[in-house]
Amino acid sequence: MFSPDQENHPSKAPVKYGELIVLGYNGSLPNGDRGRRKSRFALFKRPKANGVKPSTVHIACTPQAAKAISNKDQHSISYTLSRAQTVVVEYTYDSNTDMFQIGRSTESPIDFVVTDTVPGSQSNSDTQSVQSTISRFACRIICERNPPFTARIYAAGFDSSKNIFLGEKAAKWKTSDGQMDGLTTNGVLVMHPRNGFTEDSKPGIWREISVCGNVFSLRETRSAQQRGKMVEIETNQLQDGSLIDLCGATLLWRTAEGLSHTPTVKHLEALRQEINAARPQCPVGFNTLAFPSMKRKDVVDEKQPWVYLNCGHVHGYHNWGNKEERDGKDRECPMCRSVGPYVPLWLGCEAGFYVDAGPPTHAFSPCGHVCSEKTTAYWSQIPLPHGNETEFQRAGTHALIQQAISHPNPN
Repeated sequence: MFSPDQENHPSKAPVKYGELIVLGYNGSLPNGDRGRRKSRFALFKRPKANGVKPSTVHIACTPQAAKAISNKDQHSISYTLSRAQTVVVEYTYDSNTDMFQIGRSTESPIDFVVTDTVPGSQSNSDTQSVQSTISRFACRIICERNPPFTARIYAAGFDSSKNIFLGEKAAKWKTSDGQMDGLTTNGVLVMHPRNGFTEDSKPGIWREISVCGNVFSLRETRSAQQRGKMVEIETNQLQDGSLIDLCGATLLWRTAEGLSHTPTVKHLEALRQEINAARPQCPVGFNTLAFPSMKRKDVVDEKQPWVYLNCGHVHGYHNWGNKEERDGKDRECPMCRSVGPYVPLWLGCEAGFYVDAGPPTHAFSPCGHVCSEKTTAYWSQIPLPHGNETEFQRAGTHALIQQAISHPNPN
């Protein structure tokens, strides 16, 4: 199988570092999306390098002096230690790297605009959070312009004045070699999968990434001033399948190499046609069931299969078990009498989430998206950070819990 890029542009495709894909969906922008809000973002080699690297360190007596040191034409990070002292680290141009920035701001320095959604929501309408926990300039990714095109992540992004400012209350410290480092308010968390992003993948351990790209264990709370313990044996290098949590949105990083092994749209369409060709039947109405075209993923078709999430029995749509006292939320399965949610099944069309190219035999709950067994098994094991709280929730709150379905036998 080949990726869509390989199919359409076998020789002229620009160098692609990888893609960031939002888990679930991206929130809406307050003043309209205007083409900035996307659910995925591809990182391509820039025509001209725009990466930066740390250079001169200045120690200023006052914040006012620090502002004077900060050149608006030069990137810098300001660390306010007290009212009497601020350290400014200047960054210089790096011809060997490309920089990409992610955050809630729609200002030009941000390449990928990511906004919050209300936890548990299953659509992008009326889901803008009242108070965002995602930083306006959340993080930056630095990619090597030469093979193997290594990508590294750093907390915080440079604003329109090319500055990162860590206030007096932000977690910050001097490192053993005399340099400065710090954490952003709600932090940038990263989880690298074990065994790569394959059918043998297992969830890794969530870590926090500092402004300088060092790796730490998690703080006691998301915004605590005391940092976790430094994890020296790990790095900020992104791997295929790494998850990035920005406290309000979680992104999946897929390398160009990894994406080249994912199922293509043609492959997913072939799987859909293969299921439909078997002509599965509803065991109640005896009508033929069929997955709708992926282009009609927002419109429920009359032949669409539905599933009882508690037991996994698949039917066509019917009114059995829809009693008024249940307020229409739960239904009684006619096969086994178990009571629970009853939702339409959809073929999962985001190939970037697939860990293999297996047939769609399992579904996620509560959304009803269908994909391979190993893909559902992997995602169902992942604990996702829950907003700015310290607790984690299984990916089911994002419609990603494994739920086996029983295919009706075709007659």
